[in-house]
Amino acid sequence: MNNAQTVTVSILDKDYQVSCKPEEVAALQQSARYVDQKMREIKSGSAILGLDRIAVMAALNIANDYINENQKSENVIISQADEITNLTGKLDQALVRLKSINR
Repeated sequence: MNNAQTVTVSILDKDYQVSCKPEEVAALQQSARYVDQKMREIKSGSAILGLDRIAVMAALNIANDYINENQKSENVIISQADEITNLTGKLDQALVRLKSINR
C-alpha cells in the first residue's frame, strides 16, 4: 500500500494497528469508534462472553443495519424515479397542449 500509515485504534480496550492511506484515517477512526460502541452495547446487554463472539454479534448487527439502510435507499431511489417519470409525463402533456395552442 503506497503512502500507507499505521493507525492505532482501540476496540473494547484492546489496541489494533491498521494500515491505511492518510486520507482514510478519519474514516477508519470513525469506523473503529462505531465498532467499539456496538461491541460495548452487546457486551453490556447480554451474557455473551468472549471477544470473538461479541465481535461476530456486532458484525451481524452492523451488517443487518447496513442491509436495512441499503433497502431504504433503494426504495427512495425507486420512489424518486417514479416521481420523475410522472413529472416527465405531465411536462410532455403540457408541451403538447402548448404546441396545439400556438398553431
